Amino acid sequence: MRALTFLCAFLCMGSAGVASAEVLRLGQPLCHAVSSVVPAGDAIPENFACTGKPQGYQKGTLWLHDMLPIGADEQDDLSLIIHSSRFDRLFVYFTYADGAMERQDVRSGDFGSHWRAGGQLAFRAPHRDVPLVGVTMRFDKVASANLLRMRLVGRGEESTQTTGLATSIGAALVLLLAGAIYNASLAVAVRRQFSAWQAAWASCMIVWGACWSQLHLFFFPGMAGAVSAQICTGLSCLAISLATLSAVTALDEGYVSRWARRTALVLTGCVALLGVPLSFMRSGPIDALAGVLGILVLANLLAVAFCIAQAWRRGSHEARSFAGAWSVPMVVLGSIEFIDTNTMFWGGGSQILILFAAAWQTLWLSVAASRSHARLRIERDMARQAEAQAQELARRDSLTGLPNRRGFIERVGTVLEQSQQQGATVALLLIDVDWFKSINDVYGHEAGDVVLATIARQIGPHESRTCTVARLGGEEFAMMVAGLEDFALKRFAEDVRREIAACDHGEAIGRRNVTVSIGLAKAATGADFRSLYRLADEALYDAKRQGRDQVVVRTLDVLDSSAAEDIERAALGS
Repeated sequence: MRALTFLCAFLCMGSAGVASAEVLRLGQPLCHAVSSVVPAGDAIPENFACTGKPQGYQKGTLWLHDMLPIGADEQDDLSLIIHSSRFDRLFVYFTYADGAMERQDVRSGDFGSHWRAGGQLAFRAPHRDVPLVGVTMRFDKVASANLLRMRLVGRGEESTQTTGLATSIGAALVLLLAGAIYNASLAVAVRRQFSAWQAAWASCMIVWGACWSQLHLFFFPGMAGAVSAQICTGLSCLAISLATLSAVTALDEGYVSRWARRTALVLTGCVALLGVPLSFMRSGPIDALAGVLGILVLANLLAVAFCIAQAWRRGSHEARSFAGAWSVPMVVLGSIEFIDTNTMFWGGGSQILILFAAAWQTLWLSVAASRSHARLRIERDMARQAEAQAQELARRDSLTGLPNRRGFIERVGTVLEQSQQQGATVALLLIDVDWFKSINDVYGHEAGDVVLATIARQIGPHESRTCTVARLGGEEFAMMVAGLEDFALKRFAEDVRREIAACDHGEAIGRRNVTVSIGLAKAATGADFRSLYRLADEALYDAKRQGRDQVVVRTLDVLDSSAAEDIERAALGS
């Protein structure tokens, strides 16, 4: 039960740590005295009990007393370090060999200059020519004697330890802050529930760490003492719940059995529900409830570990990330069951271990979330690339690799728009292979395909920003050209015709020449594709009728679009 109380206290009792009064090992064990009510004066009891446990002090006063061994303060002035807990007021009396007594005190809400980083209070014994022989502490309305931890160190050692502890806490809080900001931004960017839970958990641990370490007293000195301890209790239980929710909800339902998930969530709810009254308690069975809460916390951790292990076994990538993230906190929680950490880490004890374990966990999960997000982005980019490729293939002729009719029509729209904006001439060339049916009949369709592919390779390099090339179907090709005037346009069309006629098709059809007829329709500006195509088709028909292997040019007189449509309708009506 002491181990469970120990675990629960450092998790859920905020700025207090669990240890018996014997943590202050200065000669004889600490002796105690109890008053059921808070005394009005400063009188110290004459009788102290050095055996047994104090009882009935929660609404009164608890006295702790220890005699120092001879020569304890010869090397350095001494400082009494007390890890603060829930109390109304604390008096420290330093007794000297000549009978003199020096008193220092703090109260909840006012720690003055005595508070230190790491949830500690420092009381420096005034230097006198006579040795210090005893220390007496008076706690008014302290919540639990089991939550008190004291150390007596040299003043120089106290300054060094306080500085080192403050630096360590600051480093851990900065790491947690970085993780919280990153996960919050990731949750907003990709809208992942896990990142939101993780950001909330890291933020909760930041506030808990600031309250436990008392760094918040720089800004809110009135929160010193019991208020901060109570806030830490609620925050620690909330942190446990958020950590569990972030782990359980991140694992896909297919990888974790329903009963395991529900068990973890129910235990998390019990931790949160029990943490609420425990955070408000100032008296009563705090130790007993801490023991119950410790059992729930352990059960909750085991349930989470089981969910992670089950998901990992079933092949979940998230489970592997969580296993690495939760391994350190679980090792820390397990090790402090068997190792006394109260006097370690400059007095930071188990809390500083938990703070760094939390920083490790949030950074690990941030890296894991980054890798997962990067993997999803890669998969998304690959999917988009595949979709773009599929769309491009749908616009390409499978035999020649040139754009098909659909792709050609989409591209010529851009050419027509640009030519209209620039006031440039635009022309459409319809190219038809002469006597292509006889090629298929004599040499076979495979030979015909070779001929078409050869022609496509010949005209394909003309593809540019101002020229679009396509195979419209069968033996018909098309080219849309912008920016060429009359003479240059006619020469371009003739060059295309001669280049095709010069192609070598020997492997497919031997020495037979393959020629093409070209119908060319040109317009100044404002032409539409349908009008150009109709005119180019008429020019192509004339080229075929006049003997093939030639270029016939037609010019489109562009009218206002509405007027042209009216003329067309009138012609159709007549």
